[in-house]
Amino acid sequence: MIALVVVAVIFGAGAQRIAGMGFGLVSSPFLVLLLGPFDGILVINACALVMAALVLARVWRHVEWRRYVLLVVPALIGVLPGSWLAATLPGPILSVSIGVLLILGLIASLVASRFNVTVTGVVPAVVAGLTSGAMNSAAAVGGPAIGIYAVLTRWHQRPFAATLQPYFFTVGFTSLATKLWFSGESVTSLLAWWEWLTILTALLVGLTVGDRLSKRISHDAARTAVIVIAFGGAIVTIIHGLLA
Repeated sequence: MIALVVVAVIFGAGAQRIAGMGFGLVSSPFLVLLLGPFDGILVINACALVMAALVLARVWRHVEWRRYVLLVVPALIGVLPGSWLAATLPGPILSVSIGVLLILGLIASLVASRFNVTVTGVVPAVVAGLTSGAMNSAAAVGGPAIGIYAVLTRWHQRPFAATLQPYFFTVGFTSLATKLWFSGESVTSLLAWWEWLTILTALLVGLTVGDRLSKRISHDAARTAVIVIAFGGAIVTIIHGLLA
């Protein structure tokens, strides 16, 4: 099983590096199937935390800290109900919920990109942060809500991508900690130390491979592939939950 987990992590990390999105979208449905809905999302949160830390070291100077605060404060509030639901819902119901959230997030991102609308102010940031925080802790897919906010506010790509790193680090750490607290589990009881080390190695391999492939694969082609795979994985996750 750990071999399949490694493949999912490598593919998700590579997709994130090539397309700028997709780690949670691509990996979460498959890790949910392999590890279960709760444990799979915990692993995704941990991986996303490490990825954000690695990338943040490279893009620190482009972070817009005021916008980070506007987004992360409501997101931390949204994390609490998401973590509670993830820790208390039965496995099959959580699997179906994760699949539905994935599909809704993907559809919302696609729809938002086609509207020529500009929004401003604090309220859109609060709504985006709350939604992203709840979805991140429940299903490890906090990206679509922030992506929609970026599209609607005409947020430039470089500061947007940079600001996402401390945002996802903070939200990922909080999601991981609150779910462990609500469930009474620990990181060591979830997986053995060597399994965590293997997953970390897979994460670094995926980022390295993605870095090489990003010079040969267009952003649009990679993004399309991420969306198609994420839709397929979400549908499989829903079917698995319904059958269970």
